[in-house]
Amino acid sequence: MPRVDNEAFYRRAMANHGATPQGLHWRSAYTQTARFVALARCLPHDLTGKTLVDAGCGFGDLYTFLCKHRGPPAGYIGLEVCEPMIQTARERTGCQIWLRDVLHDPLPEADFYLCSGAMNNLTRDETGCFIQHCYGAARQAFVFNLLKGQPGPSRFNYYLPEEIRAQGEALGARVEILEDYLDNDFTAAFHKIY
Repeated sequence: MPRVDNEAFYRRAMANHGATPQGLHWRSAYTQTARFVALARCLPHDLTGKTLVDAGCGFGDLYTFLCKHRGPPAGYIGLEVCEPMIQTARERTGCQIWLRDVLHDPLPEADFYLCSGAMNNLTRDETGCFIQHCYGAARQAFVFNLLKGQPGPSRFNYYLPEEIRAQGEALGARVEILEDYLDNDFTAAFHKIY
């Protein structure tokens, strides 16, 4: 059973804060951007010719950030389960934004899969499934962030970096972990090895 009802969780935040970082339950624009910077550090500097899928794209803010700091990728698809976010993401990005549940629906292939914050409300089993599905659909890497800490009864999903490193290694990935940007967060990149 999910930790929270995602639809209600995000609808309340959007009703209170609109199409802002706080409307996605980010603490602030600063913490959202700090996570985006960490994700970008795990990607090639030049995204020309690369395709990206943003799993749990929210309002499309990660795409806007990457375009500004790295240039537009060759292709981008945003995946989102919360319908109210989809139209805003389409308007902000001009890209394909699909209503898609990563846990249950077929996923498009792309060079890189990205996820910022969308796993924070999942159970541990759901997180494992989410990671496997995205890694399986990525040709080069799956790059994502999670809340760092001991698992417990919180409504949020916490992991220790060594748990995620072990999961990536079990999938046969070359694992990269970044922990130097926010106290309670870390970024992982599961790179395909050829």
